[in-house]
Amino acid sequence: KNSIKSYLSGLSLEFMRVSPPRLADTIFVGGGTPGVLSAVQLSELCGIVAKAGGEGILEWSVELAPAEVTEEKLQVLKSYGVTRISLGVQTFDPVLLVELGRNHHPDKALRAYDLIRSVGFPSVNIDLIFGAPGQTLDAWEHDIHRVVELQPDHISTYCLTFEEDTALYARLAKGELCIDPEREAAFYEFAWERLPRAGYEQYEISNFARPGKQCLHNLNTWHMNEWLGYGPSASSQFGGKRYRNVADLESWADTLSAGQIPPHEEENTLTPADLGRDAVLFGLRL
Repeated sequence: KNSIKSYLSGLSLEFMRVSPPRLADTIFVGGGTPGVLSAVQLSELCGIVAKAGGEGILEWSVELAPAEVTEEKLQVLKSYGVTRISLGVQTFDPVLLVELGRNHHPDKALRAYDLIRSVGFPSVNIDLIFGAPGQTLDAWEHDIHRVVELQPDHISTYCLTFEEDTALYARLAKGELCIDPEREAAFYEFAWERLPRAGYEQYEISNFARPGKQCLHNLNTWHMNEWLGYGPSASSQFGGKRYRNVADLESWADTLSAGQIPPHEEENTLTPADLGRDAVLFGLRL
């Protein structure tokens, strides 16, 4: 609890560092699990963000896992002006959910989605993962058909990546699992063929949206504009520099508790050549 309070106070300090003051166009709370916060903590966080962000926010996204969704939390998010919920369904296959280490059943994901819709957010995204160990193309086709039936505004389809310090990565390192690019390509190509026919424009390599429902926050990043990241591991591109915050949560919290701003773990000054190269690489995603 104290770490959360320190994190929130540090968040407001980070916002005030920007000089001269500038308004944000988009906000994205995620890249982690903000839904683990209680409704009271979410209210405190949203209050800080809303005050610092100013008027005229075009899009405010929050990521939630199905097991974290409650009506109380959703009402808090809606009251502060959150416009977009990204729900991490991952798959509708209960066996694959266990393989991925997800602590929800497909029925819980469906109930969470219905609850989000009933609260009335302008845009809802569903995340799906493919390429999981043991996942067949038939199972992936079922996931795609099921998500189309739900009619979200936006669908993200991500190929599974094996992160270090996870059970799946350990199995990969032992040779118990292998990465099959040809198999992954088949999953990609099915989504690329099926989702546009269902009315979802593919506007980025892994993202599909109904007209006018593209994720503005991500588009800002892929178009090499500026963004500011707050919290452990968050990255920023601002003022001609790109930098990343320290990743360790305890170090981050301890520094804030001492009344200091945590240092950047990496910082690079961007030359025109850097920006030109990255504009090409990010542009390939589009």
